[in-house]
Amino acid sequence: MEARMKNPAAVLPGAWDAVVALNKVGEAGGVPADTLELVHLRVSQVNGCSACVAAAASSAQSPDRLATVAAWREAPYFTDAERAALALAEAATRLADSPDPVPDAIWDEAARHYDEQGLASLVLKIAVTNVFNRLNRVTRQPAGAW
Repeated sequence: MEARMKNPAAVLPGAWDAVVALNKVGEAGGVPADTLELVHLRVSQVNGCSACVAAAASSAQSPDRLATVAAWREAPYFTDAERAALALAEAATRLADSPDPVPDAIWDEAARHYDEQGLASLVLKIAVTNVFNRLNRVTRQPAGAW
């Protein structure tokens, strides 16, 4: 696959810095970095973003966790807090799939594990990952291109 163009965030002055800055702010909310990496990977899998999925493969996560994050509900490698974050990530990424895309049960389970700052961190990570995924998918950025 060949990219249609450079990543749009790299084309427009300041765009890449803005997205990276928002991502960095979201990482300061007290959620463990491993959890945020899992969220990034799962959102990218849902969106089919090969560039972000490939980037996640270089994570410090164990191979078992990386290999099974798509099946996190059945895999024994995730904590209850991580499962709550992954459920929130999937629901918030698939907004159009349901009239109530983030049901109270999913939100409440996440809120049981994360305070307001942690929830803000998760929501920002989900949102920024969706931005990265859309930039990459629309312009067909290949895995390993950056």
